[in-house]
Amino acid sequence: MDKRTLLAIVLSLGVIFAYQTFFAPPPPQKKTPAAPEQQQAATATAPAPGTATAPGGSIVSPITKLPEQRATEREIRVETPLYEAVFTTRGGALKSLQLKGYQKTLDKKSGLIELVAVKDFMPRPLSVTFPDSTFDIAPDGMYETDATDRKISLEGAPKRLVFQQVYPNEVKIEKIYTFQPGKYIFDLEIRVHNLSTQTLNQSLSLTWNQFVDPAVETDSYSHDGPISYIGKDVDRHNVEKMANQSILGPNVTWAAFESKYFIAALIPHNPMLTSLYLGKDQQEMVSAALRGPKIVIPVGQTGLFSYSLYLGPKDYDILKEKGVGLENAIDFSDWLRWLVVPLLLVLKFLYGYVHNYGIAIIFLTIMIKLIFWPLGNKSYRSMKEMQKLQPKITEMRDRYKDDKTRLSQETMALYRSHKVNPLGGCLPMVIQIPVFFGLYKALLYAIELRHSPLFWWIQDLSAKDPYYITPIIMGATMFIQQKMSPPVGDPMQAKIMLLMPVVFTFLFLSFPSGLVLYWLFNNVISIGQQMYINRLPS
Repeated sequence: MDKRTLLAIVLSLGVIFAYQTFFAPPPPQKKTPAAPEQQQAATATAPAPGTATAPGGSIVSPITKLPEQRATEREIRVETPLYEAVFTTRGGALKSLQLKGYQKTLDKKSGLIELVAVKDFMPRPLSVTFPDSTFDIAPDGMYETDATDRKISLEGAPKRLVFQQVYPNEVKIEKIYTFQPGKYIFDLEIRVHNLSTQTLNQSLSLTWNQFVDPAVETDSYSHDGPISYIGKDVDRHNVEKMANQSILGPNVTWAAFESKYFIAALIPHNPMLTSLYLGKDQQEMVSAALRGPKIVIPVGQTGLFSYSLYLGPKDYDILKEKGVGLENAIDFSDWLRWLVVPLLLVLKFLYGYVHNYGIAIIFLTIMIKLIFWPLGNKSYRSMKEMQKLQPKITEMRDRYKDDKTRLSQETMALYRSHKVNPLGGCLPMVIQIPVFFGLYKALLYAIELRHSPLFWWIQDLSAKDPYYITPIIMGATMFIQQKMSPPVGDPMQAKIMLLMPVVFTFLFLSFPSGLVLYWLFNNVISIGQQMYINRLPS
């Protein structure tokens, strides 16, 4: 095998890993041209005196200032088998949503994952405003509710929670939440009743507000911030670079606030005419607002705005079930998704039998190795033949050290006479590289591995090995493989090749232990296969 070729491949693999892990910039934010009135709203630097700014960035006309309603804030708790949510009459919005079965850390006392993060003075998620109205309704204004109890429990049938605001002779607004037992998704229907003597021409802005603490550190593998799915393209928006308001769309299939394993998504029922407004204020509150089309509401009639909301884990099967492309929120990479998804499905299938994702990874490693077994045999046979030719190649290097052209000609003639392909040892390895990257993505972002143990010291396959035992053993297996490979004639190349196990060991120290487990057992099986081929008669 040509060591220069192998060296180039290995180094390239290392560079790709290092770049993707530590240096790859976030994808650029895509913007579509906004309508003239939207551009004017987005570029406005300050509202005129006597006006108010609604989420979504429009200036609200002060023609009619609706009276403030003084009422005591009430909280309504909604409990389902999957989550426990707290809604408030302040804005008829969401105050808290905790996911059952998902702890913040491995410590059972760490508490459940919370999807809502706002300060007390900030508007709550799922607040509603009417940016183009001739009346001013605050996003955190007080609503009344039809709930007689402070707790709603879902045990079998769907249930509703209704909030309403009534402004006599002006408008009545109803926010109707419909919850389904056993589902992370629920519906929100907003009804606007025209109580005035004039026809209303309304658009609505539904906003998810999230406080982003700049002091909190996030790992290099995750994105905490807004994400959108517009025109079949996924955009992850960098919170640090958000300054002025951005207007995206229309054709917004969904918009969300995500972390590595969880997502809160707003799904409009009329995506073709829905735009997305993104912004961040000086208090580090990030807002993602969906604004739909204007609708005409005649006197005495009702306008209807409908949404679905998904607040839960990034589980591929659950996200795909909705049928709006929510599964694309999992960062499986567009060019590898065709490979990542089948690998994940096979992994989950194996888990159904062994009930341990670490053992399932080992079995998946064996299956992949069996599929590529003939290619591996071809590679190792080529390496074996190359090893036999190594003394003659070394002799020719000494003989033609001052004539590179003659050396290349004689070397290729030697390969032809012995019917050896110098690329035969590395091409089968190159073919397997996409599989490795696919499994890398699957194991890195699959929520199934989060807090999933193997045994003993490895209690979370999605996190790095706390004692670095598996990466060190993995490096040792790479060193053994290196020693089993044909010797390199060039002393400098030999030293560089011996350093590769060290480089990869340090690279894998921060990788999820599930991925290290795959690479470790892949090396162990490869060593056994190479020993088998080396013992066969020539």
